[in-house]
Amino acid sequence: MIATRLKKGDKIGVVSPSNPVAQDDPQMNNGVRFLTEMGFEVVLGQHVFSNTLGYAALPREKAADINTMFADESVKAIICSQGGYTANACLPYLDWQVIKSNPKIFLGISDISVLLNAIYAQTGLVTFHGNDVMWGFGNDPTPYDIQEFEDRLMAAKIGPVNANRARKTVRSGTAEGVLLGGNLNCLMKLAGTSYFPDFTNTILFVEAMTIKPEECDFMFRQLQQIGVFDRMQGVMVGYIESLQNDPEATLQMEDVLLNVTAEYDFPILKVNEFGHNCPNTTLPVGSRLRMDADGQEIEILEKCIQ
Repeated sequence: MIATRLKKGDKIGVVSPSNPVAQDDPQMNNGVRFLTEMGFEVVLGQHVFSNTLGYAALPREKAADINTMFADESVKAIICSQGGYTANACLPYLDWQVIKSNPKIFLGISDISVLLNAIYAQTGLVTFHGNDVMWGFGNDPTPYDIQEFEDRLMAAKIGPVNANRARKTVRSGTAEGVLLGGNLNCLMKLAGTSYFPDFTNTILFVEAMTIKPEECDFMFRQLQQIGVFDRMQGVMVGYIESLQNDPEATLQMEDVLLNVTAEYDFPILKVNEFGHNCPNTTLPVGSRLRMDADGQEIEILEKCIQ
């Protein structure tokens, strides 16, 4: 199930399913202004600035905003304000039938990976991993960020995903499958729940902001132990800010993954086109992709927006 593409003049709804946003936050204001200057009308959810619990809005408040935005026929896309820690709290209160009956663009990153994968798993709606309002559009987006957003969500462009920096072959091979994943820490919040997607014949993509090699190890081993590595076809590792910026780091996430999965032969490709504090492409969660670790290429194979 795919959404309709964006066009100038369309209404974009903004929600805060994870960390709260301060009403006077300059990056939030910058992000709203940026989207407005792109030609969109931006509307904020009723609870965008709610901090009822002192660290987040109530789960029902978060869900109410998402349900309302999906139900509102005038809203053509929903973009999350930012990530954080508690996006999974709202899952029991989402109206899956409303979401399924009103397919539209749902975009976010980091903790929003929880919702990107859960919405796809529950409804079949293709969601999008990419820049949020505050840390993406509110923080000096690069020409790459803007072009990838426009290509995917406005022009409905598929095919090769443009590289922004050098890519690296970690384990040789090619794979095709449905794209699932996002932030590794946040994806694991779904493990063992009814919201965890089926990883049969999939390509997993993972990134993290602050993570240690031993943390990568235990999460990859958990994925192995719940059978994910037995069912999927390949892995793309994105930009890992803490490890890639640590001059003393002797192991990167892809090195740990290679060690943990030594008994497997699926391809692993290291890229830098998605993650925290880097230029981000816009990736369709739930669409078929092809990855070529040897040719260091990523290709979206099917229409992800109409």
